[in-house]
Amino acid sequence: MFESYDQDIGMLTNKISKKLIYYVNSNLEKFNLTTEQWVVLLNLSKQNKISQKLLAKLSGKDQSTLTRILDILERKNFIERHPSKEDRRSFEIHITETGLNITEQVIPFLDELFNNLLEDISYEKLKIYNEVLLKIDNNINKLQ
Repeated sequence: MFESYDQDIGMLTNKISKKLIYYVNSNLEKFNLTTEQWVVLLNLSKQNKISQKLLAKLSGKDQSTLTRILDILERKNFIERHPSKEDRRSFEIHITETGLNITEQVIPFLDELFNNLLEDISYEKLKIYNEVLLKIDNNINKLQ
């Protein structure tokens, strides 16, 4: 069935992932966001006023990458950093009104975009696809 798992699964997954990120990024430009920034902003919209450490974990980012993203989001007035009351060495990250407004615009936009991307793919196939991706992720975590 498959010539090679590396070529047929690994390379195809990588190719589609890059293509998807490029496509979503090009569509997010109108909101002055990238996919990397969007992940952070979306997590903050769901759980505001959290530590940078927790935000990094929720967003799947290392600390240095998250710091760069937060610098950009702060310049765009989407977030603010406030010194933590518990630990003066750390900051709580707050989403601003501007950040909330942009989030409220991006969520339905991306829903529509993904509805178009997933056109003619049944719910059952998408469920299987999601289960397979989660299983691969779990296997990677076990191997690390």
